[in-house]
Amino acid sequence: MGKIRLITGASGGIGGALTRRCLDAGDTVYAVSRRPLSGRVHEPRLIPVAADLTREQDIVALMERVANDGGPLDSLIHCAGVLHDGALGMAPEKRLEDLDAAALERAFALNAVAPMLLAKHGLARLRHGERAVFASLSARVGSIADNHLGGWYAYRASKAAQNQFLKTFAVEARRRAKRLIVLALHPGTVDTGLSAPFQRNVPAGKLFTPDFAAERLLGLIDGAGEADSGRFLAWDGKDIPW
Repeated sequence: MGKIRLITGASGGIGGALTRRCLDAGDTVYAVSRRPLSGRVHEPRLIPVAADLTREQDIVALMERVANDGGPLDSLIHCAGVLHDGALGMAPEKRLEDLDAAALERAFALNAVAPMLLAKHGLARLRHGERAVFASLSARVGSIADNHLGGWYAYRASKAAQNQFLKTFAVEARRRAKRLIVLALHPGTVDTGLSAPFQRNVPAGKLFTPDFAAERLLGLIDGAGEADSGRFLAWDGKDIPW
């Protein structure tokens, strides 16, 4: 039997590629996006769910939907995130003077707070006595130890906050959900709308397709053991310093 997965950001590049790979493998996927999905909407194992993950009531309703369907989750994979948003005038900051309170709040709401609200309300669906994974896409630029260039204040800080949240969640999960594996994952630089304005200086061979990233991420998610819970891993399985 296939796995039961919940994937956020399912209309995006990486989330969409993960959704397709999981469906092709025979999994059932709750595909969560802010707007209703198009494409394989008639796939019987695809369950599209529209939700704004910056609204806690939407996350509560999402998890109630999963609970009402009666099944546990084998994995919850948070792929939604924001780096820039032209509609909001939001762009990565190059200097202090570029900081904007609304942009900071938006970055933290989706990149840091949303995964933890998913953890809060999704724990009951992941704590079922069998192996389960809570994985959230982070970014190497969220590493404090690896920050040598500066800039990108909102994105860096919100991802660093997410990392601390996930590490803390992993510690608690060892007591409350011993078979739950909590992972922070860096997918590399992937050819998506999020990275599109910043691809000029990406080294040759280091700009990945969404499908390649999805393959590597699923390998980490499905291959992780309980001892891996609380790790911050790159797409190639190497640890990233906090």
